[in-house]
Amino acid sequence: MSHIYLDYNASTPVNEKVAEVMRTFLEKPFGTPSSKHWAGASAKDILENARQQVAELLGAKAEEIVFTSGGSEANNQALKGTFFALKGKGDHVISQVTEHPAILEPLRFLERLGAKVTYLPVDRYGLVDPDAVRRAITPRTVLITVMHANNETGTIQPIETIGAIAREHGIRFHSDAAQSIGKIPVRVDRLGVDLLSITGHKLYAPKGIGVLYVRTGTALEPLIHGAGHEYGMRAGTESAMLAAALGEASSLASDLGPVENIRSLRDYFWKELRSLYGDRITLNGHSSRLPNTLNVSFLGQVGAEVLERLEGVAASTGSHADRTEPSPVLLNMGLTEDAGMGAVRFSLGRETTRLEIELVMDQFRSKPFSK
Repeated sequence: MSHIYLDYNASTPVNEKVAEVMRTFLEKPFGTPSSKHWAGASAKDILENARQQVAELLGAKAEEIVFTSGGSEANNQALKGTFFALKGKGDHVISQVTEHPAILEPLRFLERLGAKVTYLPVDRYGLVDPDAVRRAITPRTVLITVMHANNETGTIQPIETIGAIAREHGIRFHSDAAQSIGKIPVRVDRLGVDLLSITGHKLYAPKGIGVLYVRTGTALEPLIHGAGHEYGMRAGTESAMLAAALGEASSLASDLGPVENIRSLRDYFWKELRSLYGDRITLNGHSSRLPNTLNVSFLGQVGAEVLERLEGVAASTGSHADRTEPSPVLLNMGLTEDAGMGAVRFSLGRETTRLEIELVMDQFRSKPFSK
């Protein structure tokens, strides 16, 4: 039985070039980047080179790149750091209902501390209305946070338009770009963000490393207090190895050429599924979505059971592979409970082949649904 990985939105394999960069750190350099002696100097140089590589991918300045342990920490730092830094100016935050739990849970925590959060609805494609963002703004609004692309459906939000609204009103704007980075262009000035989160393991780098982009002049209360690492934004000795890995992955991600092949495979996969199941299968999300993401509902079926029938195929029913209830993201888009229960997310990557898609389709054809 062959193993076929179609869950790249959950995590990506470490690219071989990235792994090779990491191997060089197992013995040297072993100093801490903040040390002034020879053992730390080389680690510092490597850390700063990685920072520059990430900055180039985002169109940012190197000093605007803050390394974190991953996307969840970056999101927490952006939201909590803003709330505490600007609490004298206001306590209102605007977000939307299909955000990742790494946004929703910190917001709920801040609500317990007195924050007022507006969760905007989305339409049937998962899009938030920029005019709704504008209408939600109050004199107490200090932050708008809207994800760049949804992890389940791939729907790409109108970040540039929302960013313009935020600038017009002088409100800080954050976006979780964990899913979009390396799949579509992510340039901070074009998006109009003040804060942007990315995570390494969605970008063919290892788990345990991420970045929070912090636009120059954006005041944040640190999430982790201690010594003055990362420009005073994040205490803790940096891992030059993990930073270098993310730096190399960022350099590789700057070439979006392979993405067109992924899009072609994704579209072929959908065409074959549609041909096989007709009106018993529906597509979830907007036509403007990530080129690798295919979220479909097998009507009358349970998504988890569909996946169980696919031997050796790694995919998921949403942001959690073991989901046994309808996805809140899909329900918030107005899907029925039946359609939500039948949802499966296939997410392709740079290593996905046409043969793998054919093998998956062979399984679908050989195992017809019983009803």
